[in-house]
Amino acid sequence: MEEWIYSIMDSFGYAGIFLLIAVENLFPPIPSEVILTLGGFMTTTTSMTVLGAIIAATAGSVAGALCLYGVGRILSAERLGEIVTRYGKVLRLKPEDIKKAEAWFARHGTWTVLLGRLVPLIRSLISIPAGSAKMNLVSFLLLTTLGSLIWNTALVYVGSILGNSWDSVLAYMDMYSNVVYAMLALGMLVFAAVFYRYRIAKKKVTRTDG
Repeated sequence: MEEWIYSIMDSFGYAGIFLLIAVENLFPPIPSEVILTLGGFMTTTTSMTVLGAIIAATAGSVAGALCLYGVGRILSAERLGEIVTRYGKVLRLKPEDIKKAEAWFARHGTWTVLLGRLVPLIRSLISIPAGSAKMNLVSFLLLTTLGSLIWNTALVYVGSILGNSWDSVLAYMDMYSNVVYAMLALGMLVFAAVFYRYRIAKKKVTRTDG
């Protein structure tokens, strides 16, 4: 896959980065980590610059996210589930992936669009529940652009620093994903515990006042 990605960026430059990242948003299993870090490395061997690569990648991220946002607005959750179930192997998606993104959005609201852009897999799919919830388009674009800019800048910059060793970052990205998922799970548990204690305390106060 690395050779295929390299050939596209080598042939088309910034347009290749834009296209690859836009497609990565539509087909999440295509790893943005590979595209971005390899793109960062290529800024040291071609005429492309780090800034140019970041801009192209961010534009591609927003374009792909807008497509999924539109899908979310047009299709019902049931219809979308049917499509993923039927064509999941082609799309390289599972119904559970969509449900996970929907659960994220339901728990954390619109800010999930920003935070979700920093989490592998969720970063692409979070656009669908945002569309389904008919989130304000301007807010969606702003949060998507900001989150994508942070993610893209970090990986392109790392790739440019590592040079020929750009692929060494991929192992760390797996660790990063696991740590993020663990932190999010812990955060939700803490929130649930605090909320539960608040409800219990509130009931006691009500009974005392009664």
